[in-house]
Amino acid sequence: MSRQTQVEDSKSQPPQNGDVPDDDSSPVSQDQPQDQEKIRKRDYIDLPSHPYIMKILNKQGDQIVLFADKVWKFTGSGKMKCRFMLITDFAVYIVDPETDSLKRRIALAAVEKICLSELSDNFLAVIVPTEYDLLIASARKNEIITAFVEAYELDVVPSNRFQYNAASDLVKEIEFEEVEGGVKTRILRK
Repeated sequence: MSRQTQVEDSKSQPPQNGDVPDDDSSPVSQDQPQDQEKIRKRDYIDLPSHPYIMKILNKQGDQIVLFADKVWKFTGSGKMKCRFMLITDFAVYIVDPETDSLKRRIALAAVEKICLSELSDNFLAVIVPTEYDLLIASARKNEIITAFVEAYELDVVPSNRFQYNAASDLVKEIEFEEVEGGVKTRILRK
């Protein structure tokens, strides 16, 4: 199991200093010692130092965390909010780091595809036909895509223009255009 974090269902408390101990009492374990560097590369928020997230994962029964990091989530009104995004082998979690609360859990089986631009920007949309979609920005876009594909072999659709449901009754279109010095991104209401 490479580049994955295993969540154990134990009542032990995570270390107070945020370090992961080498013994078996850690809520994060690894299959092989040589994989520790790979495990830590995908966990950018140090999961053991967030007991409320560990509790959420244990309550939901998710055992393997493929990716964990801060992302910018776009609301239906267009505001950006900082959130923790976790991708497990069964679901995507969006957690508010300020209130320590679960904002959204999306079963991977409900995700139809991932849309992203063909340019070097940080945007991607998780398309969920039965609910509203999830538009996020992250500097680790490629790692997020890799985690999704490892977890559920989702379709990844590159396009410089796509639509997403920003809310249950609100469709928006996002356009990407290469300009001098970067990428211009426009989000339009449909």
